[in-house]
Amino acid sequence: MERASECCRGSVPLVLSGNQHCQSLERKMTLQRACERGDGQNLVTEDVTVVEGDVATISCRVKNSDDSVIQLLNPNRQTIYFRDFRPLKDSRFQLVNFSNSELRVSLTNVSISDEGRYFCQLYTDPPQEIYTTITVLVPPRNLVIDIQKEIAVEGEEIELNCTAMASRPATTIRWFKGNKELTGKSEVEQWSDMYTVTSQLLLKVGREDDGVPVICLVDHPAVKDLQTQRYLEVMYKPQVRVSQNYPVQGLTREGEPLELSCAAFGKPQPTDMRWLRVDDEMPQHVVVSGSNLLISNLNKTDNGTYRCEASNAVGKSHADYMLFVYDTTATTEPAVHDSRAGEEGAIRSVDHAVVGGVVAVVVFAMLCLLIILGRYFARHKGTYFTHEAKGADDAADADTAIINAEGGQNNSEEKKEYFI
Repeated sequence: MERASECCRGSVPLVLSGNQHCQSLERKMTLQRACERGDGQNLVTEDVTVVEGDVATISCRVKNSDDSVIQLLNPNRQTIYFRDFRPLKDSRFQLVNFSNSELRVSLTNVSISDEGRYFCQLYTDPPQEIYTTITVLVPPRNLVIDIQKEIAVEGEEIELNCTAMASRPATTIRWFKGNKELTGKSEVEQWSDMYTVTSQLLLKVGREDDGVPVICLVDHPAVKDLQTQRYLEVMYKPQVRVSQNYPVQGLTREGEPLELSCAAFGKPQPTDMRWLRVDDEMPQHVVVSGSNLLISNLNKTDNGTYRCEASNAVGKSHADYMLFVYDTTATTEPAVHDSRAGEEGAIRSVDHAVVGGVVAVVVFAMLCLLIILGRYFARHKGTYFTHEAKGADDAADADTAIINAEGGQNNSEEKKEYFI
C-alpha cells in the first residue's frame, strides 16, 4: 500500500512504498531550507495584487524544463490544477496556459476570502515548491461629507466630516477648498479586515467662501480620483458703494445739480436702504428716490457727509459721500469725492478740506513766528557812539549841538569810545 508523505514545509507529497518515511531527516531539512530560499530552483512566480471583484492571474513557470509535473495549490493545500486537469470544483479558476514550462491560471471575481498564499509545485528529485501571495484591495464602499451647518454666517467656524467606509487597506483623506489644500484630523476604525476612516475639518468661513466647493479626496491603491464635494453657503452683511452720477467727476458748484446713487450687495440681498446726513438734518430740498439722492440747486449749506445705509438679516453697513460746494467761479478741479463703505456706527472717510486747513494754519503760525523773531533781533541790535557826539542828543538846536561837540574836543586826552 502506498501513501503520501509531505516534505519541504510539510507540503510536497512524496510517494513512498508501504510504511517508508522520508529517506532521512537531514535530507528533509536540506529540502526545507532550499524551498524557503528558492536556491537553485527552476520554479519562478510573482506576487499578485488585485482589486476586489477583478481577475487575478497566477503563473507557475519553469526555467529549465525536464517535463516534470507542475501543479497549483490553494492556501488550504487543495490542488487547483494538476497539469491541465482541475480537481477543485470552483469554476472561477480557469486554465489560461499549460505547457512543460508554464502553468497559468486565472481567478475571476476575487474576494477577500481568496487572499493568501498559493503554492506552485514541481515534481523533481528533490521536489520543488515556491509560493505566490495574492493581496486583495478593497476600495471605499462610500464617501460622504457631513456638514455641521447647511448655511453659515461669515466669521463662524463650521465643522465638516468626510467618511470613507469599508476599505482595505485604510485610506488617506485629503481636504481642498477650491484649489487650496487644507489639513484635517483623521480617525481610523477597524472592523474585521476592513477599515473605516473619518476626517474632521474645522473651517472659519468668510463672504469670499460663498459658493466655493469643499472637496474630500481619498488616496487609495484600489481607486483613483475618488472624491466628493459640498458647496459652502455663507450669509454676510451688505457691501455698500456710493457713486456720483452728475456731475461726472466735475466740480460741485453752487446753483448746479448733484445726483448720487447707492448700490448694495449682500446675502440675503438687502431689503432696507436709506439716505441720511451725518451729524445734521437732511436739507428739505434734497429728493431721495429709492437708492438715488438728488439736489437740484446746490448751495454752501449743503456741505457735509451724506450716508447710504443698507441692512439685511445678518447686519447693517454703510458708505459715505463728502460734499463740498464750490463757488461758481471755481476753476480748479477738486480731489475726487471719497466714497467709502463702513460698519455700523463708524465713519471711515477723510475730509481733505479740513486737513488742508490744518496745514495752512500751521504754515501761517510759523511765518508769524519768524516775523516776530526778526523784529526782536532788529530792535536789540548794538549802536556805536563816540565821545564827540556826547551831549548832542540833549541839545535844543543844531548850533547848541555843535558847541557841545566842540567843547568835548578840549578833553581829547579823555576821548573814549563806547560800544553798547
